[in-house]
Amino acid sequence: MDTGPSSQWSPRNPAPLQVRLLARKRVILSKAASGQRERVADMVRDPLMWLQQHTQTKDSHWREAGASSPYRPFPNKPYFRPIADAFQREPVLFVEKSRDLMLSWLCVGLFTHAVMTTDGIEVLFQSQKESKAFELVAYAKTLYERQKPEIQAAYPLTGKLTSQPDGMLEFANGSRIIGIPGGADQIRSFHPWGLFQDEAAFMPEAGKAYDHAVPVCQKIVVVSSAGPGWFADFVKDCE
Repeated sequence: MDTGPSSQWSPRNPAPLQVRLLARKRVILSKAASGQRERVADMVRDPLMWLQQHTQTKDSHWREAGASSPYRPFPNKPYFRPIADAFQREPVLFVEKSRDLMLSWLCVGLFTHAVMTTDGIEVLFQSQKESKAFELVAYAKTLYERQKPEIQAAYPLTGKLTSQPDGMLEFANGSRIIGIPGGADQIRSFHPWGLFQDEAAFMPEAGKAYDHAVPVCQKIVVVSSAGPGWFADFVKDCE
């Protein structure tokens, strides 16, 4: 049986000290790399824990709140866990919200985690106007930038973050987030894995856009505060 090439070194003919030190260094580096991979895997295993413990959000009203910095850990609200679990479990999720609950930011974080850790998927962030959709993508960029360096190293972008165009966050794993304005035909140009519709009650063609997404998307989240129209009717019919 072929056991592979034999070593030129033996107890009677030991390797020189330099060779032995180099071999030991390679073993140590291999173990360190393996340990690093395991630590990163633990950090990103749960998307909500990643948000709350391993990255930071940005508060534009930090001075009014008396904080020392605009950056802080994502808050721990009791309703975040049920929504995060439903996000992972359900292919389609509708969420009614009121202001200041941070549910839009939570959904951005959950989708950002999915895109970062899953190869070759495309997620669309849709809001009333392109500028609003780009704000959602900008928040995803903040979450990426403020996370721990070892996670960034494990999930690199295509080039530097500062070179990413407005309204897009693209990873080296072939996945990306794109911000698009409201409109029924906006989704036709893409083949997305996921769609996040923010403030859907205030997008006149949100229902038609949703219909275009259903045949192609594996994950759809629709969030809105109160307002008449398709979103309200859809949620009421599901009660």
